[in-house]
Amino acid sequence: MAQIEKFEYDNTIVRNFAAASIIFGVVAFTVGLWIALELVFPSLNLGISWLSFGRLRPLHTNAAIFAFVGNAIFAGVYYSTQRLLKARMYSPILSQIHFWGWQLVILAASITLPLGITSSHEYAELEWPIDLLITVAWVSFGANMIGTMIKRRESHFYVAIWFYISTFITIAVLHIGNNLEIPVSMWKSYPVFAGIQDALLQWWYGHNAVAFFLTTPYLGLMYYYLPKAANRPVYSYRLSIIHFWSLIFIYIWAGPHHLLYSALPDWTQSVGTVFSLMLIAPSWGGMLNGLLTLRGAWDRVREDPILKFMVVAVTAYGMSTFEGPMLSIKSLNAFTHFTDWIPAHVHIGTLGWNGFMTFGMFYWIFPRLYGTKLYSVKLANVHFWIGTLGILFWVIPMYWAGATQSMMWSEFKPEGALMNSFVATLQAIKPMLTLRSFGGLLYLTGALIGFYNLMKTATSGKLIRNEAAEAPALVIHEDPSETAHRRLERRAVPLLLWATVAILIGGALEFFPMTMMESSVPKIDSVKPYTALELQGRDIYIREGCVNCHSQQVRPFRHEYVRYGEYSKAGEYIYDRPFLWGSKRTGPDLHRIGGKYPDKWHYDHMMDPQGTEAASIMPRYPWLFKNDLDNSTLSKKISVLRYLGTPYAEGYEQDALADLQKQAEPIAAGLAKSDDGVTTDELKTKEIIALIAYLQRLGTDIKVK
Repeated sequence: MAQIEKFEYDNTIVRNFAAASIIFGVVAFTVGLWIALELVFPSLNLGISWLSFGRLRPLHTNAAIFAFVGNAIFAGVYYSTQRLLKARMYSPILSQIHFWGWQLVILAASITLPLGITSSHEYAELEWPIDLLITVAWVSFGANMIGTMIKRRESHFYVAIWFYISTFITIAVLHIGNNLEIPVSMWKSYPVFAGIQDALLQWWYGHNAVAFFLTTPYLGLMYYYLPKAANRPVYSYRLSIIHFWSLIFIYIWAGPHHLLYSALPDWTQSVGTVFSLMLIAPSWGGMLNGLLTLRGAWDRVREDPILKFMVVAVTAYGMSTFEGPMLSIKSLNAFTHFTDWIPAHVHIGTLGWNGFMTFGMFYWIFPRLYGTKLYSVKLANVHFWIGTLGILFWVIPMYWAGATQSMMWSEFKPEGALMNSFVATLQAIKPMLTLRSFGGLLYLTGALIGFYNLMKTATSGKLIRNEAAEAPALVIHEDPSETAHRRLERRAVPLLLWATVAILIGGALEFFPMTMMESSVPKIDSVKPYTALELQGRDIYIREGCVNCHSQQVRPFRHEYVRYGEYSKAGEYIYDRPFLWGSKRTGPDLHRIGGKYPDKWHYDHMMDPQGTEAASIMPRYPWLFKNDLDNSTLSKKISVLRYLGTPYAEGYEQDALADLQKQAEPIAAGLAKSDDGVTTDELKTKEIIALIAYLQRLGTDIKVK
């Protein structure tokens, strides 16, 4: 008989991550509500750069994903891993490095993103120094988890541990792959890949950040906390095996479904569609495994708010993982992409699956951390119903808005002209945007109630920092009758390696052909690198987050051709670092905006959008008219881009400033002539001139009759 060993669980690190998650959750939801209101009341941008929608939107997504959800993942993983492995975390030092490193990442994001310091890659907007800090924190987390696995007292790894392992290794691979960049300065870099290569790499990362940061760790949490809360065993061990391996193998292939009907090669789009449809099976297998775990416990669901949160969370997971593959079918994608349908789909997952699973988990953990009872079951029920209403008021109006947008954008008059202007769609969906904001307010209110309830729970007890436990020493018995998978569950390194192989197969079959795409992209002789002034204007466009509202990808549809112009070609993007195709059209597509309006129109539009179009919901950008263009890193930008393959002439970095001034002079002179309040000398150094030069360049490299 194995010797009984006594040890202690570290609850302090769990408490720290949980508290950070709750606090940052309130921040993320508040910022989300604010930017939702900015789309209803543009004046809320206040003419302040760091309050504009384009800069706050990535702050909201990063706060929700990495601050709220990320800290919740770590709290749940640290609590469950210790108990599943019957061991204290391997290293308290690694725990502290992980915790404080992650909070420093969040702090850096909260400063840099409102300042416009961004790489522009969705869900990966943080610049290279912060990427390095993320690496340190993530490696600390993985090393601590693997070290705990090695010193465990439990012979077999439970299914939750499998999902934690796949999360660690896949996010590490994705983070490295999507952040291959060359620094220009401390807070500026350019990605190694350009155009369609950058687009494919970004959505290989972007989709799988959703898969392996917002899904697989939460499935691990589901497999631990749902059975614990229900006091029932998982419905099917065999189904959990199928769920795990099929999910991590298939998920990694599905990224290209974000780029259907784009300039991406058809074969990559088809791969994304096929594997996205295949995802329904493992995803729903996991959902059913979770819900069927509650068999015989449904009477408790009516009374227990923890189970209510978890049931809705798992149901939302099932809904979003059915809808995602459906939206990967080209005909449905053509209807929904670039519309508000996509944020509705995303928020079913984030608010329902991630948010509600987090709340249910915390309501279960906190009484155990503090040796007390939940402060108020009634308040937890109030939180559940207000949060549920918040989700419904958020997503239903956005589905409605998305359908409205798609139909209005593509509607023609009998004589063949478009029926509706773009701004007419904005007017039509204004009520839906208002209802969405109300839904966000409800969800935030529920979160504040939850915050109060959990804090009162904490103050009514005392943190059990080192929770006493005991378990037999680890003794592994070889059993010839065991299945191969059962034997694998006892071996940390082989399990890690096979999970790595499963995710790398799909990643490699997308990534390596992508690196060779450059030679297969049809060259267009008229496409030239951006001039120095246009390059500066493009970086301002990136800084202001214009990509959050405007796409630069005209799809091959009749209504888009009539509205915007010739559909976009892969060869037009070969010098675009980063790519700026966008994923939503709050404003019209800009790929063919060059030459469509005079410089004065752009000048007036950036100063006062409602002055050029009364129904516009675009914010004002007065700082562009006050700020002088910063050319201190211009020559370094040219050098880095030439190193990456942009064919600037040798020595152009020395001539770039003079070339910039030469191009800026006539633009400023034309504007000064039409506006008696300013002179050419006053205007030619301002940021607005560079932005206008960039906008006027867009889509003009090719001429189509």
